[in-house]
Amino acid sequence: MGDGRIGKVALGTAVVTGASAGIGKIYADRLAKRGYDLLLVARRAELLDELAKSLEADHGVSVRTSAADLSSPKALEDLAQAIAHDDSVSMLVNNAGTSTLGALASTGPADVSAMTDLNISALARLTLAVLPRFKARNRGTIINIGSVLGFHTLPISSAYSGTKGYVLNFTRGLQDELAGSEVKVQLVLPAATATDIWEISGVPLSALDPASIMAPEDMVDAALAGLDQGETITLPSVENIKLFEAYDAARMELLLASQTGKPASRYVST
Repeated sequence: MGDGRIGKVALGTAVVTGASAGIGKIYADRLAKRGYDLLLVARRAELLDELAKSLEADHGVSVRTSAADLSSPKALEDLAQAIAHDDSVSMLVNNAGTSTLGALASTGPADVSAMTDLNISALARLTLAVLPRFKARNRGTIINIGSVLGFHTLPISSAYSGTKGYVLNFTRGLQDELAGSEVKVQLVLPAATATDIWEISGVPLSALDPASIMAPEDMVDAALAGLDQGETITLPSVENIKLFEAYDAARMELLLASQTGKPASRYVST
């Protein structure tokens, strides 16, 4: 891929949310290396500015920053309007997210609202912001970071899994809507990744099996390799992809079996 400098103008600007640390920071580095200009979004302005200077020096790209709390409706709408009217934007990486893990009965309403605002509302609003321009020019890339907990839930992940289930279904529906176009939409479903979201969630990384934890660099590199290979759904840690294919086939079989228009026999009195 090289450093991408020759094709920098054609690549345009990648918007990366949650870019000050972890997965978002790695995406910023990898995309800058490919030659994308960047718009980095996160709450921590000082970390964004430090990262921007480093990426500009290392990769010769233009890096803008936006210190914004995307759980704030005003901040979210300001960013959405800005990228909707920015002709240079060619990629959106919806990475920003938060997590609170624990029994739902002991999870505060504010924590659930924060997850809903950031994991769902921000992702959907920013997708809607770039989508009309991407469709009009039949070009662009949207990468939505979900989770394997989007198709499975734990006793401590009801709210979080619910938000990631939204990401999964929202993204898959959008993929079907754009089928046949040149607009790419990738759903990335990582498992445990070594980022600070675990400390925020209340479950430290030390509580997990070290063998189950992936480095964020490996996660992002695998996700981008999947994008390069044309994958619409990427599970970075799953070796046997036939497992997901069987799961997806069973999902479709179940859907088709539901289309009968009458109650199943077990619900009918004899």
